[in-house]
Amino acid sequence: MTVVELIERKRDGGALSPEEWRTLMAQYAAGDVPDYQIAALAMAVYFRGMDSVETEALMTAMLDSGRRLDLDHLTVPRIDKHSTGGVGDKVSIVLAPLVAACGVAVPMMSGRGLGHTGGTLDKLESIPGFRTRLTLEEAARQVERLGCVLIGQTDEIAPADRRFYSLRDATATVEAIPLIAASIMSKKLAEGLTGLVLDVKTGAGAFMTRLDDSLKLAATMISIGERHGCPTVALLTDMDAPLGVACGNAVEITESIDVLKGGGPADLREVTMTFAAEMLVLGGVSATMDGARARAEQTLESGAALEKFREIVAAQGGDPRVVDDPGAYLPRAAIESVVRAERSGTVQRVEPRVIGRAITALGGGRNKVTDTIDASVGFLVHVRPGAKVQVGDPLATILARDAAGEAAARVAIGRAVTFGDAPPKARALVSHRVSRQGVEELGSAGAS
Repeated sequence: MTVVELIERKRDGGALSPEEWRTLMAQYAAGDVPDYQIAALAMAVYFRGMDSVETEALMTAMLDSGRRLDLDHLTVPRIDKHSTGGVGDKVSIVLAPLVAACGVAVPMMSGRGLGHTGGTLDKLESIPGFRTRLTLEEAARQVERLGCVLIGQTDEIAPADRRFYSLRDATATVEAIPLIAASIMSKKLAEGLTGLVLDVKTGAGAFMTRLDDSLKLAATMISIGERHGCPTVALLTDMDAPLGVACGNAVEITESIDVLKGGGPADLREVTMTFAAEMLVLGGVSATMDGARARAEQTLESGAALEKFREIVAAQGGDPRVVDDPGAYLPRAAIESVVRAERSGTVQRVEPRVIGRAITALGGGRNKVTDTIDASVGFLVHVRPGAKVQVGDPLATILARDAAGEAAARVAIGRAVTFGDAPPKARALVSHRVSRQGVEELGSAGAS
């Protein structure tokens, strides 16, 4: 069976067998199948979809194309968290050291920016010297020593997915639920976890804009995790507006450090603490969510989480002085300018997708896999939906490298922030919890 015949079959609504997926991904990882054929197959999947058997077959094929992180000898629980991607989403940067400081091993493997969304690795690499490309042996030793590592997908882990991941970004096939599920779970199951918590972003700035799609994606990944012996829980979180204030790479590191010091935006802190509680319960550190949250709050307030982050930065080659004075050691944009309201009213929308695309246009994201990121650019978004604004109030601060970028960013803020007279409908920061037991609709506490 040729690759062309496999593409034709998927194009026409058929399915590939597990053996065909295994062979195809092994050949792709070895460089024997060209990107353009996998791109055609990805587009066919985007339009035709995949059933659960095919999705798991693709996931397993990508997982088996590489090695796995061996942490079975550790006596502590090994829990990770993964986000499907959003704008201003820097939860992982705070969460990993916080949960590790509570006694759970966190071998966190993150991704780069994808489409309009930011990437944890790109943010971490704005710290001078910080290495995200560690070998499996280096990663394992750091988890043994510090209880946490913040890495990207190595050449050894799911190499077929590594190539496929970049290709999806460049071919407008990111939003396909089977491809998202297979990609995420192939990496997570390679980490040797005892539990996994998923952050499934939902709303205008997420890949899943509809609730039904988010629930389907969550259920798909949970099913895969449970069948492979990795208890998995998903929380659906709001991405109808950027999370926090900072949107960009270096500025999100600054905001993450603010939270680790006990400050930071309320919405970012709330979402982080909710995930911390889930991870601590899943790891058996606490029997109840309330107890787990109290443990996380105490760890944050004691400074232990901040010190854990400092240790991680130093261990991975970064300059630990950034923890004390981020402004002095992180890249700074050449131009900082404030966009002010030209009318009074109530903010109706802060469109995260517009903000995310504007960051890419400023140089803070990639249009091509080979693009170099400018970590200094981005936005500080000072308003959220429901805020009452007077003429002249600051809406956002632009961080740009040149006048042309600043001008384009002003236009983007004008499109992203819309006004009205009545307050918009409130949305819960965390709306649903999904597990193997089913779907639980959560309260509106923390709605914004």
